[in-house]
Amino acid sequence: MAVPNPSSKTNNNHRSLTLSTTKPTTLPNHHFIAWKEFVWGAIAGACGEGMMHPVDTIKTRIQSQTMLTGYPNQKSILQMVRTIWATDGLAGFYRGITPGITGSLATGATYFGVIESTKNWIEKSHPNLGGHWAHFLAGAIGDTLGSFVYVPCEVMKQRMQVQGTRKYWSSVVMKDSACMKHGNPMYGYYSGLFQAGCSIWKEQGPKGLYAGYWSTLARDVPFAGLMVTFYEAFKNMTEYGMQRWFPGSDHFVNSSFEGLLLGGLAGGLSAYLTTPLDIVKTRLQVQGTTLRYNGWLDVVHQTWSTEGIRGMFRGSIPRIMWYVPASAVTFMAVEFLREHFNERVKDDKVKEVASLSIDKNGSSLQEVS
Repeated sequence: MAVPNPSSKTNNNHRSLTLSTTKPTTLPNHHFIAWKEFVWGAIAGACGEGMMHPVDTIKTRIQSQTMLTGYPNQKSILQMVRTIWATDGLAGFYRGITPGITGSLATGATYFGVIESTKNWIEKSHPNLGGHWAHFLAGAIGDTLGSFVYVPCEVMKQRMQVQGTRKYWSSVVMKDSACMKHGNPMYGYYSGLFQAGCSIWKEQGPKGLYAGYWSTLARDVPFAGLMVTFYEAFKNMTEYGMQRWFPGSDHFVNSSFEGLLLGGLAGGLSAYLTTPLDIVKTRLQVQGTTLRYNGWLDVVHQTWSTEGIRGMFRGSIPRIMWYVPASAVTFMAVEFLREHFNERVKDDKVKEVASLSIDKNGSSLQEVS
């Protein structure tokens, strides 16, 4: 940077100086931004879960009805909606929402909080793993870190979703379970998050709270990796399409709208491909003493032998119905918050740099008051 000659004559107390703002605007406080990413991810994850929880309840009920009742005939989506409404009312669709939001806060925070830094680290330290592999690994690592909080919340959420109201659980499920195998009652009714956690810990210890942990990772790690990979790939395709079909155009896709559309597509596609893994996880987590599985291979064997390929993809439609809008809202919220925050950081940096001047003696840089 060229500094004016101190001996130059001027009638002003300060001499104006034009400074380049390129570096300051591209080098913000990375620790601060990383902290913000955790917050944005947590808020976005909680919003997605809160909005789509009723659909998740329907999906969980559909996937678990065979093991709870022992009946081969399964209810369709509309039949399940009518059943929940008739037995539990509106509250039945929102059973387990507290542990669901709690788990989504943790998952969203770690998922988006570490994904960008992890992706950059992978691309720099292992260039051969760049591109889609970096996106996949970053998403998988972020989701794995959140699993320590997410899995216990998922166990409590899904058991509460299956239970519905106390009247339904006592009169329908417990009665059917008792007919299947006398002397081995299912777990008791959970009134809330704290009571559910204490009850599971007392009856089964940490093993109960982390039931299906490895099957959860087997589902969520590929899902998280695929969703990030698909999302980044769709963004690249959109950019390529804009350059190909609108060359030299000033038009651009709003990042929030892009997150809404592409995030929904990425989430729905990833959800469908990982539905069999979701079946295994759900049935391991909601099983009681009436029906037990000897690990995830046993779940796959029993499900395939009794229900076939349809059983492995049971609940795929409500799962897609949940993840398309939930992922869309999540990515839209994150992109909006990122864009808003980055613009504010850029403005602050410009103001900070623009306020610098050199006094007439050239001895020091000062801030103009």
